[in-house]
Amino acid sequence: LAMLKHETNTFSPVPTDLARFEAWGLARGSQVAERYRGTNHPIAAYLDLAEEAGAEIVTPLAAEAMPSGPVQRDTYDALVGAILEAAEGDLDAAMLDLHGAMVAEHEPDGEGGLLERLRAAKPGLPIAVTCDLHCNLTRRMVEHCTALIGYKTYPHVDMYACGDQVGRILLRALAGDVDPVMAWGSRPLLAQTLCMGTDDEPMAGLIDQARTLEAEGALAATVFGGFPMADIAEAGLSAVVLTDGNLAAAEAGRDRLLDTAWQQRAHFVYRPVALQDALQQAKTLSDGPVLLLDHADNCGSGGTQDVMKVVEAVRAAGLQDVAVAAVWDPDAVRQMQRAGLGATVTVTLGGKTAMPELGLAGRPLELTGTVKSLTDGEWVVRGPMYTGSRVSTGPTAVLQADSMMIVVVSRHHEPWDLGIFTSNGIDPAKTRYLLLKSRIHYRAGFGPLARHTITCDGEGVTTSDNAVLRYRNLRRPIYPLDDVA
Repeated sequence: LAMLKHETNTFSPVPTDLARFEAWGLARGSQVAERYRGTNHPIAAYLDLAEEAGAEIVTPLAAEAMPSGPVQRDTYDALVGAILEAAEGDLDAAMLDLHGAMVAEHEPDGEGGLLERLRAAKPGLPIAVTCDLHCNLTRRMVEHCTALIGYKTYPHVDMYACGDQVGRILLRALAGDVDPVMAWGSRPLLAQTLCMGTDDEPMAGLIDQARTLEAEGALAATVFGGFPMADIAEAGLSAVVLTDGNLAAAEAGRDRLLDTAWQQRAHFVYRPVALQDALQQAKTLSDGPVLLLDHADNCGSGGTQDVMKVVEAVRAAGLQDVAVAAVWDPDAVRQMQRAGLGATVTVTLGGKTAMPELGLAGRPLELTGTVKSLTDGEWVVRGPMYTGSRVSTGPTAVLQADSMMIVVVSRHHEPWDLGIFTSNGIDPAKTRYLLLKSRIHYRAGFGPLARHTITCDGEGVTTSDNAVLRYRNLRRPIYPLDDVA
C-alpha cells in the first residue's frame, strides 16, 4: 500500500522538491498507518481492507505535496524508487493512492511511469489505483494496472469510498470472483476547472451517468475532468469503465460518458466577468457571508498564493468586514512575529513570486495594520474533505488592516476547511466577506455557510483564461483553444 500524489501545474514557478512533500507530512513505514488510518483518504480504505482480509502489509510511503511546478527529478526518482524497492518482496497485490496529473522534470506522465516500472518488475502483480477527478488519464496508466477508479466528487469528499470500491474489486479478482477489464478513452476537450464542480452541470449529469453504469452492472465507472494546467499531450477530459470480463459493455459505457461530455463541451468553458463589476455586485449584497473567490491564485492548483490583485481591488472598492485566506508570505510572518501580538506594523505583503510563464512580475501590497494572531499553523481538518488530516500552514499570523483580516501563512494551503480561520481566531460565520484563494474545494467547508458566492477574476497561474497560457506540448487541435467540430 502506497500513496504518491501531486497535481503538477507546469506553468507554476513554485518548486516541487522533497521538502515540499515533507511539509505536507511525508510518512514512511509504520508512520503511514499512524498518520492516515481513520482519515478520508483512499489509503485509509486500503489499510482497512488489508486488515479485514488478514493480509500482511508493506507501506513504503505516503507522500503528497500541495500542487506546484514540475516535480524535481531526484525527488520523483526517490519517491518512486521507495515504492519499487518495497515491491521487490513476495507480494500478492498492490493498492496505490495516486493523483493522475503528476509531471516530473524528466517524466511527463508521472503515474504512468511509476505503474510501467512496477508492472515491469512484477509482471503478474494485481494493481489497484485511485486517481483524482482531475487526472489526465494516459494509456500507460491503464495498461499497467488491474483496476483504476477516480473520485466522483469535487470537492473531493468521497476519497475513502473510492479507495474502498477499487480495493474490493481487486480483492474479488484475487479470489477469482471477477475478471476486471477496462475500456478508456478521451475527447479533445480541455475543460476548465471552474466548470468541474460536481454539484453543477455538466459534471453533475456525467457523474449521474457513471453511477447509472455501475447500477447497471459495471464494477466501476469514472469520468475525469482532467487538469488543464498540465502542459502534456494527454491533458483533458477522459473516462474509464471497468466490467467483469465484458469488454464490449465497458466500451459502450465509456462511449456514453465521452459522447455526453463532448455534446456539453461549451459548458466546460468559464465565461469571465470584469473584476470591478464582480466587486460592485458584491457591494449590493446586504446579507453574508459573501464568498469572494480569487480563483486565479489558488495554490490548490499550483498558484503562488501571493498575488495581491484581488485583495487590493477589494480594498479599493471599499468592502468592509473582510477576512482573507490566505496569503503566502513567510517573510511577512517573521516580521509580525518579531513585532509581537498587538503591535502596529507596516508590511510589504505578497508579490514575492514572479510568474514568467505568464509574463507577470510579483507586485506586493504595502499595508499598515495590527498583528491580531500568531500561531504555529497546526490544526486538524474537521470538515468533509480530508477529514481527520493534520494541516500545517507553518508559522501563521493574522494582520488586521482597516476592516480586513488577512491570514498570512508560511506554507501553501488552499482554504477548503473552516479551520484556516477558526484556528487563527476568526469566526467566518460572523464575517460579511470571505476572500478565499480557492476554486471549487472551498465548497467542502464554506459551502453551507455562504449566502452568496462571487467569482473574482484576478491573475495567477491557475487562471481560467487558458488563452494566456503558452502551451507547447498539449495535443492540438483541442477545444476550446481550437475550433474543433
